[in-house]
Amino acid sequence: MPSLRPARYPGLDGLRAIAVALVVIYHLFPGSPLRSGFVGVDVFFVVSGFLITSLLLQSSRAGRLGSRASLVDFWTRRARRLLPALGLVVTTCATAAWFIGGDVLVDLGRQVLGAATFSYNWVSLTSGADYFAATSPELFRNLWSLAVEEQFYVLWPLLLPLLLMVRRSWARIALALVAAAGSAWWMAQLAAAGDVTRGYYGTDSHAFGILLGIALAITGLGRIEHEWMLRPAARRSAAVLGVAGLAAIATSALLPETPDAATFPGSLLLASLGTIGVVVASVWPQARFGIRLDIAPLRWIGDRSYGIYLWHWPVLVLVVAATSGGSVDLRVPPTAAAVTLVLTLVLAALSYRFIEMPIRRRGLRASIRSLVRAFGGRPARRFAALTISSVIILSIAGTVVSITTAPAESSAAATIRAGQRALEQATATPSPAPTESLTGGLPGAPSPTPAPSSDGSDMIAIGDSVMLASAPALLARFPGIAVDAEVSRSMWTGTEIVSALASGGDLRETVVVGLGTNGAIDDEALDQIAASISPRRDLILVNAYAPRDWIPGVNEQLAAFAAAHVGVVVADWSAAIAPRPDLLAEDLVHPGDAGGELFADAVDQAIRDVTVERQEARKREKAAASLLEEARDALRQLAG
Repeated sequence: MPSLRPARYPGLDGLRAIAVALVVIYHLFPGSPLRSGFVGVDVFFVVSGFLITSLLLQSSRAGRLGSRASLVDFWTRRARRLLPALGLVVTTCATAAWFIGGDVLVDLGRQVLGAATFSYNWVSLTSGADYFAATSPELFRNLWSLAVEEQFYVLWPLLLPLLLMVRRSWARIALALVAAAGSAWWMAQLAAAGDVTRGYYGTDSHAFGILLGIALAITGLGRIEHEWMLRPAARRSAAVLGVAGLAAIATSALLPETPDAATFPGSLLLASLGTIGVVVASVWPQARFGIRLDIAPLRWIGDRSYGIYLWHWPVLVLVVAATSGGSVDLRVPPTAAAVTLVLTLVLAALSYRFIEMPIRRRGLRASIRSLVRAFGGRPARRFAALTISSVIILSIAGTVVSITTAPAESSAAATIRAGQRALEQATATPSPAPTESLTGGLPGAPSPTPAPSSDGSDMIAIGDSVMLASAPALLARFPGIAVDAEVSRSMWTGTEIVSALASGGDLRETVVVGLGTNGAIDDEALDQIAASISPRRDLILVNAYAPRDWIPGVNEQLAAFAAAHVGVVVADWSAAIAPRPDLLAEDLVHPGDAGGELFADAVDQAIRDVTVERQEARKREKAAASLLEEARDALRQLAG
């Protein structure tokens, strides 16, 4: 006969520690081998699905599942566990963001609304947020996963009684597995359609980890012991499954991230299935696997994993913004990463000791009464109560001020939008000849605009958001130029655009390509562009300037390619803007009006350089032809 086991499961604290470590390393050390460390979130999802369903099934056996008292008790305990730390993180970090100012405040009101209503993932999606964008990241971006779990906590106690109406356990498990497969399939479809953030953020498309945990809980594992489960062979098999599960989690974190089904949901599913293996091995009757996984350091981190996860991202954004003049482009220098890690551990430990545990033990109202009583106690208690009350009041006030003063868009978004408006106006009306330099936008305008080296009607420019932000200056400097620029373009996108323009006969005599900001490039892409353009046209390759790891390699490749090809010259935007980062938006990538002038200067100089190069090439060809003719004359004289 099976026997019931206690609800305390060994190994899960250690598993939580592994999960949060993967996420923190992925965010703080983007150059680490954990290229898909975000799979740690899926480990959390599986554990949550398993634990919460196991807890609710205990209520079901006691005949309390679905009753009003049971639901209120469940939700109250979840609120005690989640809300105090969440409220502390949101108010404290929002107030700190107000002191720093700039792009870190953008859209803060929407973010706080999403956190307060357990809907952060959906609120972010409706605003067009991109989880994988490195520039101007949301301060509370990491709360999307907490929203998914909170939605699960609210809805699952209401839905589980319906599932329990199915009499057979195997049928319940099958329904959970079918739902998990459907969720994973839906994520794959969204990724294939190019909407990776929707697939990643969506509760419907990212529920498969939770559903796998639910299926495991329905089996009764961890609650019921069978005699066959105690046999040595069964326990050894469970341990092997646990080791394989850890290996699967590690492999999924090491796999390269791809914007398709290989990662979404491929790597996420691998991590989820690996977590199932670890949970099985941890809770297997009389197994040692879970006890060994709960070693002291991992258990300490696991107990505080919720706070570590909450704090690490907003602290990272704030540290980077505070140490880079307001920029929140997460290049994450090693010093900033180290400071963030220390602050995260300290804040999570303090929150766990003084906020989370007291409220979990006593409840919110009892904790408030204790705080009030402390004002009538000993001086040390009064000082502590006054300090805590002051922090709470100032944090709430700072959050309100931050929301009311937050800018509507980032400085980078403003420069890009100005470029888009300029292009729209250029298509509606012809561009007049420039009369004076653009001096609006960011301070420190360069010297007056020189006469252009080329007629813009013979030029076409293809680029990314940097070129888009520079469009007003390009249109003013080269009247008649055609500018085709969009956000997030890569060099491989440029090969397709140039090929299509060449096939349609729409290429002009000078082709300007600026596509090095958004990723590494290779010679194959450059060769394809040069082949489509043909040798008789001039190709201007604009190099890149951005706080990104691949930029130096991109610029070296562009320079080497130009040196090896006649009629190809680099426009040295990097050298032009490097001494004047004050002419860039806070992301240190996109130029304002005055920075756009320097971009146009770089293109103008490259056109002058390619003109000189063409002239020198023609001189060399003429000299070679003259020498050849002289040689022929000499041969004819000898033959005669």
